[in-house]
Amino acid sequence: MTSTTSRQELVRFLEDRFACAQACTDCARECALRASRADPDGPEDQTDLRRTGIRGAEVCDTTCRVLSEQAQLDEAAVRVQVEWCRTVCLECAHLFDRHPGTEEAARACRDCARACTDFLTMLD
Repeated sequence: MTSTTSRQELVRFLEDRFACAQACTDCARECALRASRADPDGPEDQTDLRRTGIRGAEVCDTTCRVLSEQAQLDEAAVRVQVEWCRTVCLECAHLFDRHPGTEEAARACRDCARACTDFLTMLD
């Protein structure tokens, strides 16, 4: 029999996990959109935006898939993936903050980093 406290903890864990996965999905979409708008033959800052957008989208997509797995996953592996996602999202947000027209992508990256932090807190 599960106690009320452990049920509440489980519900919070699942809510945080879902929120993190959703934020990763939103961030991946914004990063991919940002990458698609960067001129591949443009100046170096456009190349940086494109590469960063692609990397952010890939990391967020992978993290979302890891968090969506139904099978029991190794907690340490999940933690590493989510921490990596948080780091990449913060790097993306900082780069996007320096370029006009990338505000929405920067916000999505910060939201994702915050959701990753919240989820990691739940794992502690």
